[in-house]
Amino acid sequence: MELHENLEEEPNFLVEFDSSVSGAFQSHLKLYKIRRKVSISPCSDLSLWAVLPQTAAEGLAKPLLEKGGRPVVLTPDPRAACMGWRLIIQKEDVAQDVVPTAQVRSAKDYHKHRYQKGIPEGVKDLPPGVALPLESNLTFMNGVSFTKGCYIGQELTARTQHMGVIRKRLFPIRFSAPVTAEGISAGATVLTESGKQAGKYRAGEDDVGIALLQSEKIKVPLYIKTSQGHQVNIIPSVPDWWPKANK
Repeated sequence: MELHENLEEEPNFLVEFDSSVSGAFQSHLKLYKIRRKVSISPCSDLSLWAVLPQTAAEGLAKPLLEKGGRPVVLTPDPRAACMGWRLIIQKEDVAQDVVPTAQVRSAKDYHKHRYQKGIPEGVKDLPPGVALPLESNLTFMNGVSFTKGCYIGQELTARTQHMGVIRKRLFPIRFSAPVTAEGISAGATVLTESGKQAGKYRAGEDDVGIALLQSEKIKVPLYIKTSQGHQVNIIPSVPDWWPKANK
């Protein structure tokens, strides 16, 4: 997101990324700055919060700010309205001091919410070199441009979009029983009743998660095996925020 307000100011941008790959991400950006006088550094003095909506209408409404509360950034989550707003404040501040109606919840609650909505995030859900933009529904989340100049992977992405055939997608799934005790390995195979492969499990929290599945098989009974070899049924769903043509 762009921070400067007029052309006379030095341009500044905030880029959100997975903190587990901070070093690799900064090195990747520096690789492409060439000889430009660009400074790249983490903002250790800031903290990021998600202001999640309780209802669909609430997701579109700007959160009520505390009088005198001054967030660094308060902007709609660009991925989908169901993800509410992104709030960036000084690290020493508390979200409730800025958005008084907010209830501070855990990171686990946040991840469960986005898995229920089918929103992938970070290298766990979108493993580098494995996840493809269109299969990951990034076109639905303002994550792919078909008008800008060249970028790595543009040819494959544009060709797939032009053909209009995307056989696999990331779908939100619900387990028939919580699997936290035994766990399911990332990349575990999703199978049909007859034992045919239907896709791969990506990640989850408690009884919800996301999996890359063949679209034609999401309505048939599916199951996955836990790390202990036990069978757990899964129920995929189509998110209500997807474009109607893709439901």
